[in-house]
Amino acid sequence: MDCLADWPEQIVRVQSLSDSGATIVPSRYIKPPADRPCFESLPCEVNIPVVDLGDPDAASTVSKACRDWGFFQAVNHGVCPELMNSAREVWREFFHLPMETKQTYSNSPKTYEGYGSRLGIEKGAILDWGDYYYLHFSPLCLKSQAKWPALPVSLRETVEEYGKKLTKMSERVIELLSLGLGLDRGRMQRGFGGEEVGVCMRVNYYPSCPQPDLTLGLSSHSDPGGITVLLPDDKVKGLQVRHGGSWVTVQPLSDAFIVNVGDQVQVLSNAIYRSVEHRVVVNSTAERLSMAFFYNPRSDLLLGPMPELVSQDRPAMYQPMTFDQYRLYIRKQGPRGKSHVESLKAI
Repeated sequence: MDCLADWPEQIVRVQSLSDSGATIVPSRYIKPPADRPCFESLPCEVNIPVVDLGDPDAASTVSKACRDWGFFQAVNHGVCPELMNSAREVWREFFHLPMETKQTYSNSPKTYEGYGSRLGIEKGAILDWGDYYYLHFSPLCLKSQAKWPALPVSLRETVEEYGKKLTKMSERVIELLSLGLGLDRGRMQRGFGGEEVGVCMRVNYYPSCPQPDLTLGLSSHSDPGGITVLLPDDKVKGLQVRHGGSWVTVQPLSDAFIVNVGDQVQVLSNAIYRSVEHRVVVNSTAERLSMAFFYNPRSDLLLGPMPELVSQDRPAMYQPMTFDQYRLYIRKQGPRGKSHVESLKAI
């Protein structure tokens, strides 16, 4: 509970607001009109690309998806549906535990590790309608199962297995991204720091909301890290991706993951691959749970465009910066579109 004192303002659990039966969203969660969700998105037949990771031509389809959309849905990814379902269910059980049990895992803005309800430390900021749990898999010096929930009893074992499978899948995606740039399969992994990568996960819990047209579960942003592998809710849609000036509501496929490139891949690829803004809308009648798995570069490694992708015709577009330096922005300011990666432009 001491961690709660590290925040600049009292932490309110969004789940508590939802469970209270309130019919009006508190003013702290009401977005400016221009940022409010539009539920009249593009037709359902418009969706992010689908990639079969086992296809011999997967590198070219991943590359095209990440150039055109920054997102794709991955099928034939090597993770069994039973593990995907088990992981979702243990986390759903955790968020349904009594509040006093969850509060023992309350997080601090110093690391964000644990049970949280806001991103950013700006006083008076407009907040998002969601709670979350954040944890580390690697480097091993940051990983601590003691900081993972002890209940439900199967959670730690399930999450450990899930982390191993998702790490292996992420390594495959990084290989495909590298091949899609015309580089050797291990080049982007070396650009990430080889085996010394950072792997973490944020489990997002979006309770039902009495006025979903006024707020967002997660504000518009591009992911600051390397790649994100998202396990979406298997029943409730909510993820929206910006494409061609419109917001596209992703239609999740059964037993598929949603993969997107983050700002560090945009920097390393010299903007050949593009991180893309996305956001989460909430629902008036149903809760939603998703699991975002982040595969990031080594945090103290100076990152800039890979030299092979820099030429006289395409000069380096970004100034080098470590991921440690870079992610301080979102940890202090919260999600704010693509403003941070744009600020790194060298030309």
